[in-house]
Amino acid sequence: MKLETLLKDLDVLEIKGKVNFEKEISKLEYNSKNISGDDIFVAIKGYKTDGHLYIKSAKEQGAYLCVVEDFVDDDIIQIKVENSRSALSKMASNFYNNPSNFLDVIGITATNGKTTTSFMLKKIYEQAGLKVGIIGTVFVKIDDFMIPSYLTTPESLDLQKYLSLFKDKGADKVIMEVSSAALELDRAKDVDYNIVSFHNLSKEHMEQHGSYEAYKREKSKLITNAKAHQIALLNFDNDEIKELANRTLAKVFSFSMENYDNTFSIENLDLSTGRGKFDFVINKDINVKGRLINKCSFPIELNTAGYSSVMNSMVAIGIALLDGIEISVIQEALKIFRGVERRFEIIFEDEFKIIDDHFANEVNIDVTLETLCKMKYNDIKFLYAIRGNRGVELNEENAKRIILWNDKLKLSRIVATLSKDTVSWKDEVSNEEREIFLKVMKENGIEVILFDTLKDAVEFTIDSAQKDDVVMFAGCQGMDKAGEIGLNYIIQKNPNLDKEKILEPLKERIV
Repeated sequence: MKLETLLKDLDVLEIKGKVNFEKEISKLEYNSKNISGDDIFVAIKGYKTDGHLYIKSAKEQGAYLCVVEDFVDDDIIQIKVENSRSALSKMASNFYNNPSNFLDVIGITATNGKTTTSFMLKKIYEQAGLKVGIIGTVFVKIDDFMIPSYLTTPESLDLQKYLSLFKDKGADKVIMEVSSAALELDRAKDVDYNIVSFHNLSKEHMEQHGSYEAYKREKSKLITNAKAHQIALLNFDNDEIKELANRTLAKVFSFSMENYDNTFSIENLDLSTGRGKFDFVINKDINVKGRLINKCSFPIELNTAGYSSVMNSMVAIGIALLDGIEISVIQEALKIFRGVERRFEIIFEDEFKIIDDHFANEVNIDVTLETLCKMKYNDIKFLYAIRGNRGVELNEENAKRIILWNDKLKLSRIVATLSKDTVSWKDEVSNEEREIFLKVMKENGIEVILFDTLKDAVEFTIDSAQKDDVVMFAGCQGMDKAGEIGLNYIIQKNPNLDKEKILEPLKERIV
C-alpha cells in the first residue's frame, strides 16, 4: 500500500526526515523482530518495555520509517504522533481497507460473562444458518481457521487482520469480546459495530487501571463512543450502566431481571435443576431498522447451569432479536448449547463430581457459589488458584467473598495454589497477593494448604475426594490446566476406566 493511503486520517504532529508518500509499504509492525524491508515500525510504550528502545533494531532490519511519540536520535525517518497505539489502530484499519465497514460486528463488554454470552450468540446465529467469526478470550475462529487467544481483544494490527480474514471468508456476523484494556489502549478504536452491549460491572483489573472509576470509564467507552447508526443493549438493573443511556448516540434498548418497564425482562424463573427455565418477555412493540418486533413472551430452556447463564442468555436473546433472528431459532439454539469451557463446567461425574470454573471476581464468585449451594453433595473439596498480577485489593476481595459464603459451604480447609508450573509472567502471583489471601483465611479460621504447583495441588485434592463429594477447581489463568491434569491423574490411578470417555471434556478445549 502507498504510504499516503496508509497515513489517511492520521493526526501527524511532526515529521523528521524526507518522506516519499508514494512509497509502497510492505507491512506494519509493532514488534521490531518481525521487521523486513520497506516496513513501518510503530513504537508503542507498553507496560513492560518501550518500543522506542527498538527503533535502531527496526532500522537495521530494513524499516523504511518509524511512527513515534518522541523523536529519537537516529537518522531513520520518523513520524511523530500524540498516541502511537491510536495511530497503529488507524493505520492498521487503513492497511486492511477498513474491513469492519463491510462486516456486521457485535461488540460485547461486561466484567463477567462476555465469553459465555458470545458463544451463546454464536450458537444462535449458526442455528439460523449464518457464518460466524468470533474474537474473544478463548480463540479467534471462523470455519476451520482457529488461533488460541493471548488477549481477549487482540492488538489493533492483529484485530484488523482477523477482521479482513473474516471479510474474505464471507462472515455474516462477527462477535467480539471487547475488554477494558482494549478500550483503554485503542485496540478496537477503528471498529465499526452494528450492535454493542454492556451487561454487568464490578471491580476488576485494578492493577491496570488504578481505580474502579478508571476501569468503569474505560469499560464504558464501548457505549459512550457508539455512533448514531449503532444499537446499544444495556442492563438497566445496574444504575451505572443505565446512566450510559444518556451518554451515547446509539439507539438504546434495555433489559432487566426485575423490572417490566424495560424493553426485555423475564418471569417464571426456575433454577431447581441448576439449569434455568424462564419466560423471556418483550414488554413493548419494537421498531428496529425497519423491522417490527411484537410485544410477547416465550419460554426458554437452557442447557447450561447457573444463575449467570440466565443473565448471559438474556443478552444473547436480546441481541439476536434486535438483529432479526426468529424466536424459534433462539429457543432451539439455547436448548442445545452446551456451554463454554471452564464456566461452571462439570468435567467428571462418577464417584464424585469435578466442577471447573473460571472464578474471577466478586460477581463471578457469587453466581458460582450460589449455584453450588443449590446442589446436593457430601462434602466440597475446594481448590483455589490465587490470582496473579491482579493486585492485592482484588485478591483480598475474592478471599472475603469466599468467606461470605462459608456459612452455607461449611469449608474448614481450602487447598490453594500459585500455579508456578503453568502460568506465564503475566499471571505470576506476587508475595503480597499470596499473603493477603492467606491472611484473610487465617483471620476467619480457614486452614490453607498451599502448593507452589498446580499439579501437586490437583493431585492432592483428588486424592482427598470421597464418594458423592464435589471437587471444585476455582480460578482463572492459574487453574486453566487443572482439568487436563486432574482427568489424566484419575486415569493414572484407575487404569481400567474408559480413557476416551474420561477425557471427553478436554476434546475441544483451547486453554
